[in-house]
Amino acid sequence: MWTPSLTVPALDPAATTQPVWTVKALVETVAETLTRRFATCTVQGELSGFSRAASGHCYFSLKDAQGGDAMVRCAMFRRAAALVTFGPEDGQTVEIRGRLAIYEPRGELQFLRLKAKLQAEGLFDATRKRALPLFPTRVGVVTSLGGAALHDVTSAFARRAPHVELVVYSSLVQGPQAPAALVCALQLATQRAEVDLLIVCRGGGSLEDLWAFNDEAVVRAVAACPMPVIS
Repeated sequence: MWTPSLTVPALDPAATTQPVWTVKALVETVAETLTRRFATCTVQGELSGFSRAASGHCYFSLKDAQGGDAMVRCAMFRRAAALVTFGPEDGQTVEIRGRLAIYEPRGELQFLRLKAKLQAEGLFDATRKRALPLFPTRVGVVTSLGGAALHDVTSAFARRAPHVELVVYSSLVQGPQAPAALVCALQLATQRAEVDLLIVCRGGGSLEDLWAFNDEAVVRAVAACPMPVIS
């Protein structure tokens, strides 16, 4: 936590030699610095306030194991939590490995910064959009084999367009491994070149559940697909 000193009234920026940051600029700069310096790291500490949400995600704090006052707030998403082979409890000394970042509420700051970057490259230009075929005969579906989304898609096609053949490209759709899996499925569909268009989908969920679809590699893989993509 950053503890600021309070100066009243606010100073004229021209009257000081130090830069005056906007809140957004300060958070962005600190976040970028943390990402460069601590892409992944292993930390030892004491579990505190451990809880498991209905979504399966776990939230807790990691206290200094030597009795210091320092504390780090942590989130462990469902797929990673499913791999834990013991019952986490407050007071346990553990080692955790993960990414260190400033996490704004709902991750909006990180996503908007990435969106602005990709937008500047022209990835979202309307001219890039590919026209949908009027009468597709084969449609690819990138999703999880065990998810509700696949059932919804197959049911809708069976009811409204039973003559259309569906080709499923199986992929994880949430969790830390999902972005790479989605990219592989999109690349496989591109290599096979056997469908008229692609549907990339999953069911509902929390923002954390859906976050794999905001991954930069996934966005670039969609942009690289030669066929139209619906998500």
